Amino acid sequence: MRRATVVLGLLGTTLDASPRARWERWRPTVDLCRREDFLVDRLELLHQPAYHELAETVAQDVANVSPETRVKLTALEFPDPWDFESVFATLLDFAHRYPFRPDDEDYLIHITTGTHIQQICLFLLTEARYLPGKLLQTSPPTPANSGEPGELRVIDLDLAAYRHIAERVQAARSEGLSFLKAGIPTRNAAFNALVEQVERVATATRSPILLTGPTGAGKTRLARRIFELKQTRHQIAGKFVELNCATLRGDAAMSAMFGHTRGAFTGAVRERPGVLRTADGGVLFLDEIGELGLDEQAMLLRALEDHTFLPVGSDREVHSDFQLIAGTNRDLRAAVRAGRFRDDLLARIDLWTFRMPSLRERPEDIEPNLEYELERYAQRHGRRVTFGRAARAQFLRFAVGADARWPGNFRDFAAAIERMATLAPAARISPAEVDAELARLQAAWSEGQVGDDEALLRRHLSPQQIAALDRFDRVQLADVLRVCHESRSLSDAGRVLFAASRQRRRSQNDADRLRKFLMKFDITWAELQDKP
Repeated sequence: MRRATVVLGLLGTTLDASPRARWERWRPTVDLCRREDFLVDRLELLHQPAYHELAETVAQDVANVSPETRVKLTALEFPDPWDFESVFATLLDFAHRYPFRPDDEDYLIHITTGTHIQQICLFLLTEARYLPGKLLQTSPPTPANSGEPGELRVIDLDLAAYRHIAERVQAARSEGLSFLKAGIPTRNAAFNALVEQVERVATATRSPILLTGPTGAGKTRLARRIFELKQTRHQIAGKFVELNCATLRGDAAMSAMFGHTRGAFTGAVRERPGVLRTADGGVLFLDEIGELGLDEQAMLLRALEDHTFLPVGSDREVHSDFQLIAGTNRDLRAAVRAGRFRDDLLARIDLWTFRMPSLRERPEDIEPNLEYELERYAQRHGRRVTFGRAARAQFLRFAVGADARWPGNFRDFAAAIERMATLAPAARISPAEVDAELARLQAAWSEGQVGDDEALLRRHLSPQQIAALDRFDRVQLADVLRVCHESRSLSDAGRVLFAASRQRRRSQNDADRLRKFLMKFDITWAELQDKP
């Protein structure tokens, strides 16, 4: 059964006018219905009340040339048809009231008639799907074809309908994804999916973005890449301003963030703008936002909501419109429960939250990151270094193995490559350099782990429980607890802990396996979340 074709359009007070010789000139609305190859079942003709007589004449002329077309006249009041705000509001109200039946009817929005402002508003409402149809554009016939109804074009705003446009859009998205990953051909499916979502959000909104995850997972680098991507899309004009909140203490925190006036306190010999004002029109990256004091959190919340704040020592508010990207390796919800972080600020910055996985969660990406770090070394030092085949295989085996802790994640990894490249004779890393680096890493990790292990165990076990542990269990439990604290959920922790063995199993209920291990020591996942 053929679906009904419905055309919605504005009366053209000039082009659709009806002089005596009206059948000898092109009139868009009437000629639209004269075509033998295009049947309009219903014409919704929108007009201003002052032009009701002309609308009735056009309706009668349509009936003469196309008896099958039913014309429905709708009067809309446009106080000023050239004022964008009032025209858009009037047409939006019409769209809300109109009883669309997209399952039964096809809608075409005629944008040839009306003022340019009215045509633009019809376009925008169609693009936003308030008018669920395609655009329809008509044009007069050429002199050689005078007397004909002219040209007709249907424009589908769904770009996927146009192969070449869709290919260009997809290519642009692929470039954006590669840009966010610094050109690294990452292989981890979960990380690639995360970056794809970040790209969509980053190019579509200026709302706050929260990047969580362990230290060294790449939060700062991703924040800067988001800024640079928005720059390439001409979505932002200001600077990228970065501040590590863990370095702020006392009055210096307020001054660094919100600025101060001259003489605001002892030592304030000149005015300081602060990072919020410096980031006006750009991106402000607050790393380790969980370290901010409660007073600074309150002022930041107001700055996010009202775009205004008071510098230290000033009674005059300043304005700054920036996009916030926040980073943290803490569990901010646990910090809220402990009274160390404001719940209203968390609600404001938690609209888009992305957890950066640790290096241990991305073993597939170690090899491509190896190439990336060697390229960075060459750019910084003007000296290209490569791995020998045996040395490369040896380092990669260790890097993805169970003994590789990488507590600093990509910072540790990049430092290891830097050291081996620097010491490599004849710009080629040999097994000797790898042996020396692996020994250095293991020694450093074992030295730092003893104190860390004891602290972790004391947070969750009584002295009597710790004393009862075998040495083997102490090491194993401490490593499990460390991974749990770095993970967002029980399932995430299980995937990290059982990454090797899960490849050999059909059933991969890692969460249940981890839960049972913790229960041996009377530890629950809920307890881990309550003790950050």
